[in-house]
Amino acid sequence: MKGDAVRGHLDGLLLAALESGPLHGYAIITAVQERSGGALELRTGTVYPALNRLERLGLLRSGWQAMGERKRRCYELTDARRSLAEERSAWRAFTAAVGAVLDPGPAT
Repeated sequence: MKGDAVRGHLDGLLLAALESGPLHGYAIITAVQERSGGALELRTGTVYPALNRLERLGLLRSGWQAMGERKRRCYELTDARRSLAEERSAWRAFTAAVGAVLDPGPAT
């Protein structure tokens, strides 16, 4: 799927991936890819700036955690439930509008 397809919806994808608990960046990318059945492959150059922006907005917090011999920055939702609900609502409205245009149903 083209990267342009997720433009405008990246925040919602990232928030949804973190809804079940804290994850490090690569695990977030993997979660989105797995949940999309492999259709969405997010680039690190897109994901990390978005995570930083969401953290500046107060929707995420992060901290370093040891994972084996390495440290990774893990992200978790703060009080982002309302933002996630708004993202889901916007997505439903968007897909309904696009669906009505691309697949209008039988002509009357």
